[in-house]
Amino acid sequence: MTDKIITGKFPFARMRRTRRHDWSRELSAETRLSAADLIWPIFIHDESHDMDIESMTGVQRVSINTLLKLAEQAVALGIPAIALFPSEDDSLKDENGTQAANPENLVCRAVQAVKQRFPELGIICDVALDPYTSHGQDGILVDGYVSNDVTIEMLIKQAIVQAQAGCDVVAPSDMMDGRVGAIRGALDAEGLVDTQIMSYAAKYNSAFYGPFRGAVGSAPSTVSRSGGKASYQMDPANSNEALREVAMDIEEGADSVIVKPGLPYLDILQRVKDTFGVPTYVYQVSGEYAMLNAAAEKGWLDLDRVMMESLMGMKRAGADGIWTYFAPVAAEKLNG
Repeated sequence: MTDKIITGKFPFARMRRTRRHDWSRELSAETRLSAADLIWPIFIHDESHDMDIESMTGVQRVSINTLLKLAEQAVALGIPAIALFPSEDDSLKDENGTQAANPENLVCRAVQAVKQRFPELGIICDVALDPYTSHGQDGILVDGYVSNDVTIEMLIKQAIVQAQAGCDVVAPSDMMDGRVGAIRGALDAEGLVDTQIMSYAAKYNSAFYGPFRGAVGSAPSTVSRSGGKASYQMDPANSNEALREVAMDIEEGADSVIVKPGLPYLDILQRVKDTFGVPTYVYQVSGEYAMLNAAAEKGWLDLDRVMMESLMGMKRAGADGIWTYFAPVAAEKLNG
């Protein structure tokens, strides 16, 4: 029986016509997601074996040898860039995070190994001190407070050794004021003018980072809230402040910016992209990844569908690219 709708003067608009067939849904899709939109964060450690990260299903801390295999997989899948995060031995950590500036540290050696084998693969390095400090903060403490300007001096050294090792993009995630301009000036002075800066311009003080901190072995903070991460990462209540942060980083020389986390901050992502129009990325963080996997393991969600839906939502909100631990699985599905 044919549906019949009684209308007024004009024919009834049927939005479902373009939804009926696969081909018409494909033609009318407003947002496109591909493997080329993905950045794959990878945890590395200085061991010969790989180690499962309990809170992040399917994610491991890997050796440099395994990292090379993952880099090869990224190239084959069309993932344009990987991002490296180290889990350093506690014996290498100190109050000032000095291992971050060691040109022979784990990250620098990993960058050199990947670039030698896969020069076409983009490598992004985190610029922050929390994997290297004995107190777990992203900066250097002075009288129990993370000192902005003292920290920047160490971040400059860290960014330089990463760039000299062959890193394509340094990504300051520390949220110190003025660090982008300081790093840009230092890189240029060293002749590293082609090294990009992808700034964590709007990084919120989020509870969604928990699994990540365990993955890199960041020490539990013993610093008070007034002197700890809440004193430099953004308040989740604030939106206009994010635009000021992004504007400052662009003015200081950032080539692109990141909003972090992802799903709880899609409004921020859209505001940033609409306001500035610069290359804008979003980080689907460890807690987001963990909760989707946990719900799927309970049988409450279809993991493939929620994975792709969450990534599409970020792309729709304005992301030019997405940092996600789902990158290899998502890329395989997107490639058909």
